[in-house]
Amino acid sequence: MKPLDTRSQILLKTLIERYIAEGQPVGSRALSRYSGLDLSPATVRNVMSDLEEMGFIASPHTSAGRIPTSLGYRFFVDALLTVQPLENTRLQALKGQFQPDQPGRLISSASHILSNLTQFAGVVVTPRKEAVRIRQIEFISLSENRILLIIVTTAGDVQNRILITRRAYNAAELGTAASYLNEHFAGLTFDDIRKRIRDELQQLRSDMDELMTATVEAGSEAAEDSATNYVISGETNLLDVEDLSSNMSRLRELFKLFEQRTGLMQLLDLSNRAQGVQIFIGDESGLAELDGCSVITAPYEVDGRLVGSVGVIGPTRMAYDRVIPIVDITARLLSNALSSNA
Repeated sequence: MKPLDTRSQILLKTLIERYIAEGQPVGSRALSRYSGLDLSPATVRNVMSDLEEMGFIASPHTSAGRIPTSLGYRFFVDALLTVQPLENTRLQALKGQFQPDQPGRLISSASHILSNLTQFAGVVVTPRKEAVRIRQIEFISLSENRILLIIVTTAGDVQNRILITRRAYNAAELGTAASYLNEHFAGLTFDDIRKRIRDELQQLRSDMDELMTATVEAGSEAAEDSATNYVISGETNLLDVEDLSSNMSRLRELFKLFEQRTGLMQLLDLSNRAQGVQIFIGDESGLAELDGCSVITAPYEVDGRLVGSVGVIGPTRMAYDRVIPIVDITARLLSNALSSNA
């Protein structure tokens, strides 16, 4: 792809800024008027055709104007965007909401603050807890092929999981399996158990393999769920975003993503391992549910150690110059508050 000349960059920047502000396809006359360039509408149309051929903009069927594509937004964010720092009065007001407090309350507050300031969904990944170690395991038969797995951790937490098995297990078999696990693996993490169980299972009857393997897998999932989570606020704000609410089936898929958490957690985890603000536009997230959305994240730390991330989820048509500094400052303020609280 050939590099964009200055004229093309100015017109693309103008088009995206007008579209973000108004939400309507932008025509050549509007671009001539707002770009500050002394160009005829015909010249502008030629440049627009080139930009469309390069994949930066697209023409909706119902309009002669153009709208940005995900590729166009990406170029805009990377090369054309000027981020304005928060006004000092607004920054001081924001700092006042991050007084050292209980970590859980600070994290919940950060999520609400992001949501309130952007009017989108605010999300904060909670710090990863130490590996879950089991104190006791119990099995309760619910029906012929369904077993309730009860995990009690050394921290006193209780996790329940339903196991679906190919055959029924009687009370004696469940008791034997629980006793074996408690005797040999109490005090270990499920990762430790997984490493050892292949060899140890040879001491049990082969028809118990399925139950034991299912237990370790379900226990690992339970441990992962409790080790890392996120707090999300303002999801209902997205109902008022015209770009999203006009497609209710897509919006339902987005809310389902929030409920299931696993896919979004994988995306947010990328930010935990990165430096600075990360921006995922449309299909860059790798999640179909986020097509038409942008996710802006920034990691936060406690005493110099990265422990989680904060972020905003909204439409691709968002004011990036306004949202990016909000996410960045929120991550910094949360880091400061948690570090002084630690």
